[in-house]
Amino acid sequence: MTQRRRPTQVDIARAAGVSQATVSLVVSGGQASSQVAEQTRRAVLDAAAALGYTVNTAARSLKGGRNRMLGLYTFEPVFPVDQRDFYFPFLLGVEEATAEFGYDLLLFSSVGTGERRIYSGGINRLKVADGCVLLGRHIDRADLADLVREDFPFVFVGRRELPGAELSYVAPDYVGATRDMVRRLTDAGHRRLAYLRPADHQEPTRDREAGFRAGLADAGLTDQPVHEMPDDAATTAALLTDLLQRWRADGVTALLVEPSEDDQTVAALERVAAAAGLRIPEDLSVALLGDPAPSSTPGSAPNNTATSSGRDWTRFTLPREDMGRAAVGLLLEILDADDGPRQLSVACTPVDGDSVGSPR
Repeated sequence: MTQRRRPTQVDIARAAGVSQATVSLVVSGGQASSQVAEQTRRAVLDAAAALGYTVNTAARSLKGGRNRMLGLYTFEPVFPVDQRDFYFPFLLGVEEATAEFGYDLLLFSSVGTGERRIYSGGINRLKVADGCVLLGRHIDRADLADLVREDFPFVFVGRRELPGAELSYVAPDYVGATRDMVRRLTDAGHRRLAYLRPADHQEPTRDREAGFRAGLADAGLTDQPVHEMPDDAATTAALLTDLLQRWRADGVTALLVEPSEDDQTVAALERVAAAAGLRIPEDLSVALLGDPAPSSTPGSAPNNTATSSGRDWTRFTLPREDMGRAAVGLLLEILDADDGPRQLSVACTPVDGDSVGSPR
């Protein structure tokens, strides 16, 4: 029999219609709870009671003597301080939530050159913080395994797997969002689809592919082509040129693309389609499974998702700032109650653009 998931402060916040920061203030008790209006405090306590939420006070006591400092570590080669960086909104969310909960935030940067590693000379540099939020696509799983072995509290932004261990994370629901995007295309009349994905086989890509296949099954369609994109721009363009010819011959009318962090695949697709005389969406509908890399135009807004062509892509977007805030909330719950990993799936938001239409 499956064990029922223990309710979290995120669940209470949803039930009471308040922020997670408010829930934390109320359930923590003491002087902090006096900052919350009595009516709100009562609503939070009622929701907690209805959900069966309890605070593990023994674990909280054992984990006392905190520095009241949380860490943020990224496996990416450059720390996301540029507003156009994909990870920058996560940083904003982490920073805001950490301040609301009354903690200081430590930003861990790289030591030395080359591959980023948490452990330097066998020492866990994150231990100066009470716990840490981790993010980045190109992770070092040996470091994660060492953190688990040390029982160091951390929450990953994004779903991550580790053989023999269960990790805490806040992750976008890529499966559901991709499934819904396939449904949108098939509802518009498309019956021949193709999917472009990176070749790295990371968890986000596997989740999107699972959603792609689930959407096809919902529509009663057989397997459709899935193509892996190379890392270099020249090879990507050559492959796309060949694929466009094959798709035209096979009657493919819709394409789903997982954007790369540098926007390489999306930009190459636009160029190759234009060179082949294919119009988007008149000749080929294109849906992005996430946000394209923001424009690098000086002065562009942080959330600008138009590519260099100015096209507004049909896509789904991630609530990245909210995910950063939620990761801090989960991390504090882990510090308060040592009862196992915690995982939260966050819905993505569909965005209507100008790149999807009905098949000709």
